[in-house]
Amino acid sequence: MKKDLRINSKVFEGAMKAPNRAMLRSVGVTDEDFKKPMIGVASTWSQVTPCNIHIHDLAVSAKEGARAAGGVPFIFNTITVSDGISMGTEGMRYSLPSRDVIADSIETVVGAESLDGLVAIGGCDKNIPGCMIAIANSDVPAVFVYGGTIAPGRHNGQDIDIVSVFEGVGQHNNGDISDDTLRSIECGACPGAGSCGGMYTANTMASAAEAIGISMPGSSSNPAESQAKLDDCAKAGAAVYNLLEKEIYPKDIMTKEAFENAITVVMALGGSTNAVLHLLAIAHASEVDLTIDDFNRLQKTVPHIADLKPSGKYVMQDLHRVGGVQAVMKLLLEAGYLHGDCMTVTGKTVAENLKDAPDLTEGQKVITPLDQPKRKDGPLIVLKGNLSPSGAVAKVSGVKVKRHTGPARVYDTEQEATAAVMANEIEDGDVLVIRYVGPKGGPGMPEMLSISAILVGKGMGETVALLTDGRFSGGTHGLVVGHISPEAQAGGPIALLKEGDLVTIDSDLQEITVDVSEEELNERRKLWQAPPLYKKGVLGKYAHNVSCSSKGAVTDYLNRETSPSEVKI
Repeated sequence: MKKDLRINSKVFEGAMKAPNRAMLRSVGVTDEDFKKPMIGVASTWSQVTPCNIHIHDLAVSAKEGARAAGGVPFIFNTITVSDGISMGTEGMRYSLPSRDVIADSIETVVGAESLDGLVAIGGCDKNIPGCMIAIANSDVPAVFVYGGTIAPGRHNGQDIDIVSVFEGVGQHNNGDISDDTLRSIECGACPGAGSCGGMYTANTMASAAEAIGISMPGSSSNPAESQAKLDDCAKAGAAVYNLLEKEIYPKDIMTKEAFENAITVVMALGGSTNAVLHLLAIAHASEVDLTIDDFNRLQKTVPHIADLKPSGKYVMQDLHRVGGVQAVMKLLLEAGYLHGDCMTVTGKTVAENLKDAPDLTEGQKVITPLDQPKRKDGPLIVLKGNLSPSGAVAKVSGVKVKRHTGPARVYDTEQEATAAVMANEIEDGDVLVIRYVGPKGGPGMPEMLSISAILVGKGMGETVALLTDGRFSGGTHGLVVGHISPEAQAGGPIALLKEGDLVTIDSDLQEITVDVSEEELNERRKLWQAPPLYKKGVLGKYAHNVSCSSKGAVTDYLNRETSPSEVKI
């Protein structure tokens, strides 16, 4: 007799459970179904963003795969927001908090409905870590599926994407392109469904999920609008049943070594700075001891080998055509960069999955040879110093400037800083500082893609340094440093900066400092007063509960680590 795969096998047994069964019968569950595992399919389908517009069909495919394997599947939905649409507006404050709303809502349904397994499908930036945090917290056998990348748009015979539009605004402001040209770029940038096409946050985190082993092999680089993506979902539904049979849980997959694999792949591909924030949060949910210093440890050993946007030439669809993330992982494994013995959602190890995986296409130019990297070490760097004792994050791929010293131009809002840039008040050599936009201060740690892209469009991407306790988009490139912590709202040194203070960013020394004595900073601190925290609604809850960005900006850090009176930012 086949063993009972119900994790909660007693939930619907006995006369007292008749009302529970009655409710499920009304949605199509039969007597025979009550003997089978019940598998949730968490869908982030929505019409508010192209990243997720197609995900309902993917959820149906996952449901069919789970049913064919022997499970009883149920589709349920959660929210999504679009970073690209909210960028540069007050709406961007809701982006990072949405990660936790997504995670909490999925965990809530899995727990409340006593589901035995889970397929979680995400598209836009916060869906992916949100789904993975939910998988870790729910701790039922689960698979994450990425909704897939968008195809590139076209303009004047060249591939373009959403970042091209932001940079076009800067070019337009500089008088370099006309109204008609900017409109043409706008209209051609996003030709269909799928997440932003470069190695931006969504593609970065999808690659990380595959490297961790919580996604099916090859699924992170399959395009959104493809039969391969539908197949990913069907396989994921069946894989959950297999995980139930083999009693493999997320905690068996999401280990310290698996997170090291993820960091290695992100470094090799030149991924988003947001990977630092999200991988720390996912590891926290997985109860894995991962710290911001682990990123710097691995950064020193992993070469950057991908010529991908935003600092490179190609997009995720190009990587897919030459072998995808799976082929890159095979290359890294064979060179000794990955832990091959980590378990994955196939029930096999990383090494077993990659044994018969395709090699990179001969003659391809998307991925460089390991002995001819774009950079000999990783492009994501954690900087520390008297301006950021807990750590800040910089992405230095494609940046020629190794050290920059200049006067601080200090703004307490992105809107004021953007107005100064557009009015040509910021000069070459300046250090543009945007503060009070961290996890608590934003609240919500908004991204600064809009202003960073305008600087690039105006030709100031490497002549002006942009510093913030907020975040940057995966599409950001140039001389930028984000996640400065402790943040201004918590009294970090960035709150004590004054106009004209000399700030130095040194990527070789991995330092970020201000030329002000400790005595002077202490005197300034005596005069500093924290602005009142935002109190209303979801942003208010977030502001009062979120941890420091150097710990992943998680909202249950106090619950797990210490009491509120003991927390240290």
